[in-house]
Amino acid sequence: MKIFSALYDRVMTWSEHRHAVRYLSGMSFIESIFWPIPVDVMLAPMALSRPNKALRFAMLATIFSVLGAALGYALGQFFYEPLVEPLIKSVGYQHKMDVAFEWFEKWGVLVIFVASFTPVPYKVFTLTAGILNMAFIPFLLISLVGRGMRFYLVAGLMMWGGEKMEAQLRKYVEILGWLVVVLAVVAYLMLR
Repeated sequence: MKIFSALYDRVMTWSEHRHAVRYLSGMSFIESIFWPIPVDVMLAPMALSRPNKALRFAMLATIFSVLGAALGYALGQFFYEPLVEPLIKSVGYQHKMDVAFEWFEKWGVLVIFVASFTPVPYKVFTLTAGILNMAFIPFLLISLVGRGMRFYLVAGLMMWGGEKMEAQLRKYVEILGWLVVVLAVVAYLMLR
């Protein structure tokens, strides 16, 4: 069953849309607050389709992601009980918040760097940083470094790989897509 090839082609088409930069910026902003889809899903094809603008795309993703993180921090700090906590409970994220509290207790500000660079749900940690009243300027600086490293790495790899990487992705997209699905199911079962 081939579903990932069609999705791949659609994402590549979207990445060349005249408003793609706006979509990338908006997605980067909301992903740091609540959006479940990682920015890389849009950044990678945009960098592949326009390698001469890849670093600009990484810069925009970084800036808007950190701006979204600042809003997530503010929501956690000022609106946790009346707004955020009921929403977290209704979508079943309470366990993730509990893990975030534990990680903050264990690793302190380093957890912001880890969450901003890795696939760990960054949005949970932006809210938690606000809830725990983490110092705001270090929060922003660490977020800027972590998000910047991640997005520039993605853009750089796409620039470096270029057309050859795009051809290989297209060739193996079905295998890679199903592999990701299997890994996600295994990770879910292991963490449950």
